[in-house]
Amino acid sequence: MIESTRRQIVIGAGSAAAAFGLAAPLALFRSAQASELEAKGFFSFRVGDIEIVTVFDGKWERPHDPAFIRNATVEETKVALAAAGLSNEGVTIPFTVTFARVGGRTIMFDAGTGAQLAPTAGRLTANMAAAGIAPDKVDTILLTHFHPDHIFGLMAKETNASVFPNARIVAPEAEMAFWTDPGVFTKLPEARHGLAKRIQATLGTWKNIERVNGETEVVAGIRSLPAHGHTPGHTAYHVASGREQLMVLSDTSNIPALFVRNPGWHAVFDSDPQAAEAVRRRLFDRVVADRSIVTGYHYGMPGAGRIEKDGAGYAYVPLA
Repeated sequence: MIESTRRQIVIGAGSAAAAFGLAAPLALFRSAQASELEAKGFFSFRVGDIEIVTVFDGKWERPHDPAFIRNATVEETKVALAAAGLSNEGVTIPFTVTFARVGGRTIMFDAGTGAQLAPTAGRLTANMAAAGIAPDKVDTILLTHFHPDHIFGLMAKETNASVFPNARIVAPEAEMAFWTDPGVFTKLPEARHGLAKRIQATLGTWKNIERVNGETEVVAGIRSLPAHGHTPGHTAYHVASGREQLMVLSDTSNIPALFVRNPGWHAVFDSDPQAAEAVRRRLFDRVVADRSIVTGYHYGMPGAGRIEKDGAGYAYVPLA
């Protein structure tokens, strides 16, 4: 049993109704140790016989933008952040990479920003060292999708050289097919053309890429789970050991205060917002029913917790 240390923020019925259109009180949770764990750089726990380590890669301080949530206003965004006890002067999006140690192997889910995005990101390498994870000991990298904050850690900034040339890199077939299609440029805004070209020059040519399709056991005890919508091939991973389960949600939702609390809100990053919402609700209902632990790429430290049904939405309850 994992003991949770957290601060509970209870909103009265009046405030809840004003903020979320709900008649009943609701409870939101945030980690009481987030700042301490960010400074430490990692958090570890067990799922049965598997050690799970979440490693902090920094954050992106994003100014408010009316286009950020397609179906919510900036004012509604500010109210939701304040309700969760977070600063609402902007939107802070953290990056947290999940690792699994099992049977003497180290499995990595996505590869971080590679210090190539937000100025306060790029802490993964130092924090991996703090957690005792050596890059050359990473055996397998399971990719969830190909957005820059998830794959730029695979490729050197100036040369595109592979950072993990000896690791087995598993990529969802649907994601690979979309980004490596020569006709993809007609489907993307011009701002995304550079990303597609970089993917085609790296993941599209590397020999250590293994494509997986559908629900497949990619490592003993770990199965891919198609969760398309955020991107055409976005994939979650289900980890099981004994009677305990973990769902690596990746970008099934962005930060909990906004998109777990309000699963019907559509982030600008989702390529198919309706499909992303349907997947979000389905996976949230599954982990609630199974009492699974979850990790979320943008959930902030400790990066792991549980999802609870809460009125018309859900609440994220961190493990620490």
